[in-house]
Amino acid sequence: MAENLIEIEGLRREFPAGEGVLTVLNDISLSIEKGEMIAIMGASGSGKSTLMNILGCLDRPSAGSYRVTGRETAELEPDELAELRREHFGFIFQRYHLLSELTALENVEMPAIYADEPAAERRKRAVALLDRLGLGDRMGHRPGQLSGGQQQRVSIARALMNGAEVILADEPTGALDSRSGEEVLRILEELHAEGKTVVMVTHDAEVAARCRRIVELRDGEIVSDRRQEGRADMRGAGPEAAPKRAALTMFRAWSSRFAEAFRMAALSMQAHKMRTFLTMLGIIIGIASVVSVVALGQGSQKRVLSNISRLGANTLEIFPGRKMGETRGARVQTLRVGDADALARLSYIDAVTPTVSASRTIRYRTTEANARVMGVGAQYFTAKSLKILEGAGFTKSSVARSAQEAVIDEEARKTLFGAKGDALGRVILIGSVPVRVIGVVETRQFGPGGGGTLTIYMPFRTVQSRMLGDSALRSITVRVSDDVSMTLAMDGVAKMLIQRHGLKDFNILNTDEIRQTITSTTQTLALLIASIAFISLIVGGVGVMNIMLVTVSERTSEIGVRMAVGARQGDILQQFLIEAVMVCVIGGALGVATALGFGAIFGALTSSFQLSFSITSIVTAFLFSSAIGVGFGYLPARSASKLDPVAALARD
Repeated sequence: MAENLIEIEGLRREFPAGEGVLTVLNDISLSIEKGEMIAIMGASGSGKSTLMNILGCLDRPSAGSYRVTGRETAELEPDELAELRREHFGFIFQRYHLLSELTALENVEMPAIYADEPAAERRKRAVALLDRLGLGDRMGHRPGQLSGGQQQRVSIARALMNGAEVILADEPTGALDSRSGEEVLRILEELHAEGKTVVMVTHDAEVAARCRRIVELRDGEIVSDRRQEGRADMRGAGPEAAPKRAALTMFRAWSSRFAEAFRMAALSMQAHKMRTFLTMLGIIIGIASVVSVVALGQGSQKRVLSNISRLGANTLEIFPGRKMGETRGARVQTLRVGDADALARLSYIDAVTPTVSASRTIRYRTTEANARVMGVGAQYFTAKSLKILEGAGFTKSSVARSAQEAVIDEEARKTLFGAKGDALGRVILIGSVPVRVIGVVETRQFGPGGGGTLTIYMPFRTVQSRMLGDSALRSITVRVSDDVSMTLAMDGVAKMLIQRHGLKDFNILNTDEIRQTITSTTQTLALLIASIAFISLIVGGVGVMNIMLVTVSERTSEIGVRMAVGARQGDILQQFLIEAVMVCVIGGALGVATALGFGAIFGALTSSFQLSFSITSIVTAFLFSSAIGVGFGYLPARSASKLDPVAALARD
């Protein structure tokens, strides 16, 4: 006696219908032996397709028992049901259910991918099956390039790919002309003769007559289960052995399925270029904004710090008066040259220069202009980090003997001698005092002598004696050693001056405090703008999620097909998650490229300010775009993986 492959007892299938339920299958009991060719007949609405879906583990019964090779399907998890579909069943659908993006060969290979069969082995078997079914010259064609009969033969080859024991054919000739239909029936009879169990659902009595056993349904119940007299039993000695598969390691099996998911994600993106680009657009804008804002903030910081350093790095400015802005500070004359000499003897002081200032008219031949005259010491240009462009600065000797020498800034040189005029050695009048130009320095951007005013530097003793007639100092500039804390140095300088003066009649400006304040301000502004850009990234992520949800809806039928041929829930989750991540990663790369392009254009338009891109910010933005793909793509991907196979297949 033949062994029962499929056993059904008391099976019911009900569906919600308004406030009640609709019973589609009512107390069905049925056994199918190995190697049988059986037809399930019935009019539309009789429940035959629902029974077929339950037989193929695409749907679950509401009640009753369904066992395959002794295993109770009601006790199986979704991935275990997927294993049954993958290892035991082959589906032939009325509407073929081939994936339009794949070639005939790739459609046939699909079940073997989820069965973890090595690429070379599955390709060889798929080619052999298509050759056997007369499609050797159509392997590279997509479904849209094949006739209905050819598509159905591809579907049959796919059903045989994993060596299925049971072929489930749902109206296999329903969408075919008589010639193609006859050819499909002949193939099914050949498979039966080889030992396959063939179960056909049909409403056509002529098709059913090709089977020895016919089960007829009416209103969800079996009304007839008969074997045809005189119909030869074509069963072979036994079912064809399943193809022997080479063992794959867990990693190789996973990587094979990952490669398939990656390829399908790429094909989907290519097939919907405009939708993919619009999905990426939010990510592109967000990443470009974040990278550009960070670069703008860092560029601003560098610019500000550069300008501060031009005032003098690590410098303390000592002014008369107890506090900055004191109205009588300019009349306080407590700072003397002796204070500067005493400060110069401190071990942590690199350079000290007294300063005085005056405003005078400068003349050279017929050209005259207003300028600020700065009386400075020999170490002034070192203390202030001012670059000497031509000539030289002052020596201690020239300061001590009140030499009538001048160092002029670049703007003063252009004003007096023209854009390319030679200034060295020329004698100019400063007020009524003739002086010889011995050097040219860069123009200070801001601070004393800035703001577009021409600046002339002279030995401070010369300015005191020739112009001011006063020995008091306007300020003392102190440069602190690089390895000494500015705060400690400031405290030491203040302590020494209080000891000399007996009271605090001066105030000290710490340029490092200015640098820290401005740096903190620019960082705060950059953080604020980056936060706004971050919001655009979140909006882009929401856009990705919405589009992926739409994609899942559009590709529901594809998901059903993949589940029917044995895809696990994890395989479906992986495929859609990869697609979301790819959209975000490519969008992130384009966003970074957009930001770099913007920086290049910005740099070409202006040379006074440059965006400062950092590898850290670029890598962080790129990783964040990937995280958005995972975070916002997970919900749609999970939704796809949880779809009911039979419901997914119905959405075509």
